[in-house]
Amino acid sequence: MNPAYIYKIQSLKKIRSIGLQIMQDLSLEQLNYVPPGINNNIIWNAGHLIAAQQGVCYLRAGLPTMISTDFYSAYKPGTQPVAALGEEEVGYIKELLLTSIDQFEADLEKELFGNYMPWTTRYGVELKNIDEAVDFIPFHEGMHLGYMMALRRLSTK
Repeated sequence: MNPAYIYKIQSLKKIRSIGLQIMQDLSLEQLNYVPPGINNNIIWNAGHLIAAQQGVCYLRAGLPTMISTDFYSAYKPGTQPVAALGEEEVGYIKELLLTSIDQFEADLEKELFGNYMPWTTRYGVELKNIDEAVDFIPFHEGMHLGYMMALRRLSTK
C-alpha cells in the first residue's frame, strides 16, 4: 500500500472511533433528535460518513460499494433523515463505521481504484484520482464529526 495512505487510514479509523464514542450511551431518541433549525441528527451524520466515503471512493472509481443503493440514497450528500431509526439500523451503522474503513484499506492495498473519474466536490475541491480522494475524506469526516459533537450537546440538554 502507498505509505501515504497509512496515516490517513489511521486518521479515518480514529475519527470513526470518536464518532462511536459520541454515540455511546445515547438513547435512540437522542441519536434521532433533530434540533430546531438543524436538518439532521447524530445518526444521520454517522450514516453520511459511510455513504459519502463509499461514493467519493468507490462509485467515482466505477466500483461496487459495500452498502446498498437504498443506504447510499438515504445518506448521500443533500439528504436528511426521513424517519427515526431503530436499534437494528443504528447497530448496522455503528458496525459499518469501522468495517467500511477496514474494507477500504484492503481495497487500497489491492490497488482497485485505477479508473477514478475526476470531479469537483461541493466545497470546490477537485479530486482527480484516488490519492486526492484519500486526502479529502478526513477533511469531510472531521467536519461531520464536529457536527456530531455539537448535536450531542444539544440532544443531552
